[in-house]
Amino acid sequence: MLVMRVVVAAMVLVSGVAARAADFAVVKQEDRGVKVTLAGETFTEYLVKSGHKPVLYPLIGPGGEELTRRYPLQEAIETERSDHIHHRSFWFTHGDVNGIDFWGESEKSGHILHREFLQVRGGETAVISTRNDWVDPAGETHCSDVRTLTFGAEQERRWIDFDITITAAREVKFGDTKEGSFGVRLAGTMKVDAKLGGKILNSEGQTDKGAWGKAAKWVDYVGPVAGKTVGVAILNHPSSFRYPTHWHVRTYGLFAANPFGLHHFYGDNSIDAGHTMQKGESFSLHYRVLLHQGDTAAGEVAEAFGEYAQTNRKVAMDRDQPGRARPLRGLVRRLLGRLGQ
Repeated sequence: MLVMRVVVAAMVLVSGVAARAADFAVVKQEDRGVKVTLAGETFTEYLVKSGHKPVLYPLIGPGGEELTRRYPLQEAIETERSDHIHHRSFWFTHGDVNGIDFWGESEKSGHILHREFLQVRGGETAVISTRNDWVDPAGETHCSDVRTLTFGAEQERRWIDFDITITAAREVKFGDTKEGSFGVRLAGTMKVDAKLGGKILNSEGQTDKGAWGKAAKWVDYVGPVAGKTVGVAILNHPSSFRYPTHWHVRTYGLFAANPFGLHHFYGDNSIDAGHTMQKGESFSLHYRVLLHQGDTAAGEVAEAFGEYAQTNRKVAMDRDQPGRARPLRGLVRRLLGRLGQ
């Protein structure tokens, strides 16, 4: 009888999750980007140009909370610092590409220019795929990228898979600097420095300031938003370039994965972790951004990494229906485990 109850409950919940996942919709907005909605509510917007680069903003968690800082896309609110104007919610750049700063935003900085949408669709997941050029202040292109963002959801978690391949348009060196690369700037109340309960934890057990500059499979940043404990975890896929990546994660709310900044991270100028490519050569990076309720344990971040690590990112980037079965399978496993207790 117990087995029957477990199976029936699992089927009901899986059916409900599948129905919810089918509610993803995407709307192209001329000269602005793409709005992604879930069950008719905004999940995020892909903005093709904010400052010097494409970004996602806002980033809405499973409980409806805004999980990234509003500034500079909107006026800073009381709990935010209006610093680092280049920290725009959710982005990918790097601070030294052939000596050009694509991380910052000054007259001498480079721009990542949106060229075209390769795929935009909704359904059980939403997908946005784009091609972009990395252009210096003189208008010369140094490299290009193809990035694919896949959006998924469960009842208590949402996720964004970020897969990017960067290809050299000439000889290109991604230099060794801490100013990079795949970044999120978290809501002001979540930061450790706010002393409201924010915490950084990585896969190696290192916390807060001790997690800065360390190599790890994943990092989770947890804190309160609107009175609820929520978390944003970034998971690094084993097939990603220089896995496990190092982390430029700060107690003031910056949260970035950076495979290049080792001389800063280790305080050793004899290290050069830059990467040089000849024209036509490329490298690929793969991350999953997991938006969850509760702390790291409640969000089952370690388990989520195990599921994500089994996905084939090349297949997920190439096929029309990228990587949607495994997260659902994980939900069933967790439900069965809870009901069987």
